[in-house]
Amino acid sequence: MARTVVATTDAPAAIGPYSQAIIAGDYVFTAGQIGLDPATGTMREGVVAQAEQVFSNLEAVLAAAGCTLADVVKTTVFVADMNDYATVNGVYDSHFAAPYPARSAVEAARLPKDARVEIELVAYRPA
Repeated sequence: MARTVVATTDAPAAIGPYSQAIIAGDYVFTAGQIGLDPATGTMREGVVAQAEQVFSNLEAVLAAAGCTLADVVKTTVFVADMNDYATVNGVYDSHFAAPYPARSAVEAARLPKDARVEIELVAYRPA
């Protein structure tokens, strides 16, 4: 199966040996996005601001792949502190509509750049 790299300057550049997203068949697999502002390279302050930036970054990556959040079928949410789960869930809910994607949510001991939230997506994009 062919794989196509997705890259955009509207989201932070990869901070390691990975792609922002890969298109494989009819699916787009995004890398996890954290609350980095792509214009400044700085982390947004606070879990709400970080979560909003995460969604801005994910939307930019999806747009570069020809998708929107409406095409998302699976998400994985990582929080540095499960006490932030309800707050992140509120931001999450404001970006999706029913039927909601399938989702996993886990607390991670530490996220890149000490982020408080990271989210990765899988979107369906029929060729």
